Amino acid sequence: MHSNDAQMLVLTVLADGALHGYAINAGIEELTGRRLGPGSLYGALARLEGRGLIRPADETAASQERQRTMQLTDAGREALRVELEQMARVARVGLRALGIAPA
Repeated sequence: MHSNDAQMLVLTVLADGALHGYAINAGIEELTGRRLGPGSLYGALARLEGRGLIRPADETAASQERQRTMQLTDAGREALRVELEQMARVARVGLRALGIAPA
């Protein structure tokens, strides 16, 4: 899985509310049928936090990455919205081209 895909999955799962790493991965598994490996998950979390798209929900929470509860920032919510709208446009065009969706 590409790192941008992992990041989109993390943002999508966090759109419903703050979660810790294990719960994020459980949400991803529910969406896709598979879990991310630890490197993919925690790499995505670190990149998203570095870009200001997610942040710890509680600054006093345990410092261990697996126990930190993360939440979307306003910038993360906007980035997710933009990306999902673009993905929806691509899906509509592709489905139409395959004759699956109405013109």
